Amino acid sequence: MPNAKVLVVDDESSVRQALELAFRSEGYEVRTEADGTALADVTRSFRPDVAIVDVRLPVGPDGYTMARMLREDDLPVMVLTAADSLENRLAAFEAGADDHLGKPFSTAELIARTHALLRRSGRLGPKVVEIGDVEVDDSNRSVTRGGEDLELTRTEYDLLMLLARHAGQILSKQQILMQLWGFDACDPNVIEVHVCALRRKLEAQGSRIIHTVRSVGYMLRV
Repeated sequence: MPNAKVLVVDDESSVRQALELAFRSEGYEVRTEADGTALADVTRSFRPDVAIVDVRLPVGPDGYTMARMLREDDLPVMVLTAADSLENRLAAFEAGADDHLGKPFSTAELIARTHALLRRSGRLGPKVVEIGDVEVDDSNRSVTRGGEDLELTRTEYDLLMLLARHAGQILSKQQILMQLWGFDACDPNVIEVHVCALRRKLEAQGSRIIHTVRSVGYMLRV
């Protein structure tokens, strides 16, 4: 297990202690907070790879508000609620959460879901990915080609990192939509727009590395 960092925000000390012990035993680095009043400072200093936040907190922002704040930084978020219901699940997803779990929950299931979240987001992989003369550094979200810095939008960067982590594999438009936007009910033509923009920036410094597999999807290879 890579040194993935987990941030847990829950006002119940027993929950914080149990999750800290469980995640540390699995090889994670853990930080726990009783509320989200210092959320911005905590994420800036700790730099978590995933956050688990309780919905109902007596102090500071609630879990839904924190989910919205954390998703602005592209951080995967799991929301914990008092009960597992359709209403709670919808509220969590509308707030930008990637997953939802009702209390009481199985610690084993929570860890498994967290691991799946990290895997889907690519945060269990190496921080620096190199494909030919292209280097993608996820620690500071920078991209270079042939030693030259490339200025990418957030979506272009996420698309490149997704393709880079699956270099040599074909990703369908539906797979890309699911990974980057979390759903597949969007017009797949939006992918073509971002691929074209990303290609222009990459090919200004070298040959084509993002290839179209007709009627299937896209693949990154040198």
